[in-house]
Order: sequence, then C-alpha cells, then structure tokens
Amino acid sequence: MKIAVINEVSAQQKNGDIIKALDGRGHEVYNLGMKNDPELPELTYIHTGLMSAILLNTGAVDFVVGGCGTGQGYLNAVMQYPNVVCGLIPGPLDAWLFTQINGGNCISLPLNQGYGWAADVNLQFVFDRIFSVERGCGYPEHRKESQQASGKILNNISQVAHKPFYEILDVIPEDIVKRVVNFPGFLDVLDAEAKSKLQKFIEE
Repeated sequence: MKIAVINEVSAQQKNGDIIKALDGRGHEVYNLGMKNDPELPELTYIHTGLMSAILLNTGAVDFVVGGCGTGQGYLNAVMQYPNVVCGLIPGPLDAWLFTQINGGNCISLPLNQGYGWAADVNLQFVFDRIFSVERGCGYPEHRKESQQASGKILNNISQVAHKPFYEILDVIPEDIVKRVVNFPGFLDVLDAEAKSKLQKFIEE
C-alpha cells in the first residue's frame, strides 16, 4: 500500500513518531508534510487537507495519515473533497472499527490534545489495528451487508454533491493551491498526467 504522511504546522514535531510507527510494515510511505525543518514553508490544515485530496484523487497514494492538534480541523478540511473518506482516530479501537465499517482511505490523528505519556506506543497500536482487518468488510458480521450498501450510497452521494476534482482546484484561492503543489517533494509522487493537469500551478 502507498501511504502518505502529511503533518501540518501545529503537529510537525510528531512527524517522527508517525513515521516510526509505520516503519517495518511493508508499505511504501511518503513523508510529504511538515517535519522538524525550519526552512519548510508553513502548511495549515487547509493546505494539508487539499494536499491529501490531490494525492487520493490522482491515485498517487492509497491511504493518507493526517491530523492536527485535535484532529478536528484536518478532518473537516479533507472531507470537503470528493473521494475522501476520513475518520478521527484517537486510539486503536477507533482504528479497528473505522477500517471495517467505513473502509476509509484517510485518517485524522489528534496530535496535541491528549498526546502524552506513551502516545508514540498508541500510534503503533493504531496502525496495528488499521492494517489487521479488511477495509470495508463490515462489523459485526450481521451488519456487514447493510454497512457495505451504506458505504456505496455514501460514495455516490459524494460524487453528486461535489464538482469534478480539477474544477474544484480552479476555484480555490490560487496561493493555497500553489503552496501545496510546490511544497518540497510533493510533485515527486505524482505521475505525468497529474502533473500536466496541475501545470498552471507549478512554479519553475
């Protein structure tokens, strides 16, 4: 699985913990957001939500790990876009249930609120549970068919409730799109077709 880790400014110090918790699981991990580097331009959850949506809508990654101080801002930002199913995941039980019931492709972690002793261990447990079950399989067993049907309905609602993705980019303030598209390392994970569609935002 191709996984993007995207930290925003308030949670950039937790980036190393997330990368460590994902290490050794056999996934291809792209560390694309803020890190402990004072030279990087600042990304808020507005930017990281858009960055996540671009990656998921272009097929550059299969899954995004995001978040912010409480997890709520990023959750609300990323859910404004089509083809994104995100859950707020404070602990492993949430991770386990969200994966089976909602089959999402994105999670939002609370990375300041409640982030105390053994929080790095909690992150490892979260990823243990996310990757231990089939996405969208349903839980409990007797609710499986109903939950899968609801998931398909919700995906269809998302399609009709949103403009096509690249049309959305055309009406977002250009400075926001440009900061995301030109963030160091971001374009490296996109294919030629995606880059061509974003060409007008790419700075030489």
